Amino acid sequence: MNSSRKSKLEVTGIYLIIAIVAAIIFYPLVWTIGMSFNQSTSLYSSSIIPENFSLDHYKWLFSPESDYLLWYKNSLIVSIANAIGSVVLTALVAYAFSRYQFVGRKNGLYVFLLLQMFPVMMAMVALYIFLNMIGLLDSLFGLILIYLGGQIPFNAWLVKGYFDTIPRELDEAARIDGAGHLKVFWSIMLPLAKPILAVVALFNFMAPLFDFLLPSIVLSSEENYTLAVGLYNFINDQFSNNFTRFAAGSVLVAVPIAVIYLFLQRYLISGLAAGGTKG
Repeated sequence: MNSSRKSKLEVTGIYLIIAIVAAIIFYPLVWTIGMSFNQSTSLYSSSIIPENFSLDHYKWLFSPESDYLLWYKNSLIVSIANAIGSVVLTALVAYAFSRYQFVGRKNGLYVFLLLQMFPVMMAMVALYIFLNMIGLLDSLFGLILIYLGGQIPFNAWLVKGYFDTIPRELDEAARIDGAGHLKVFWSIMLPLAKPILAVVALFNFMAPLFDFLLPSIVLSSEENYTLAVGLYNFINDQFSNNFTRFAAGSVLVAVPIAVIYLFLQRYLISGLAAGGTKG
């Protein structure tokens, strides 16, 4: 009886914690969605359930008066380039550290591990000066370079660990059949590493869409703004009271990402679970 009562208390406690966490997570989301459909522009006159339901803010985002579509395009350019570039660079670096023995290999891994402890923002002054020297300040290409370089240490460790689970016998069998290093990498390693590379691509696609600090430092021209920087102007400068437009723009950013993530989630988790049992 005591054991049964203890079990019920534990289950009740677990559900209570889940309910509290869910409320903390979903309350801001529900408030933002409700505010985006409110006809007014003030934050204080908004509510979770809009009194005057309106799509005016969404219509305004797509009107000629707004640069929202331009910022969306810039963000997609940076995100897609970062996702593709990260997968290519990470796969090559991780393959080298996983399969080759060379001078400095061990120290290189330690350097990657050490670099993960320091955020990119610590080197932002140096990166700012460097981009200015090479003429890539206030450009999307310069921003992409920073994202690619900053993601390599963590991604390389992640993908290398997955590559290590792939049996080396597959490499040796392919080389006996006459395959070279590039053939082994392209035909064997990449197909088997699709789950972890999908994780890298997804995370590196999402990061630039929601990042504000790096773009706000690197980009200064309004035509080069990403979504995070552009939306910030809705509540910062001339649009200082347009919280509802800010909410509408935020919802349009979050919905496609959430749908894509939910669609890919089961494939990613199942692939990683299968990869963890290899070898």
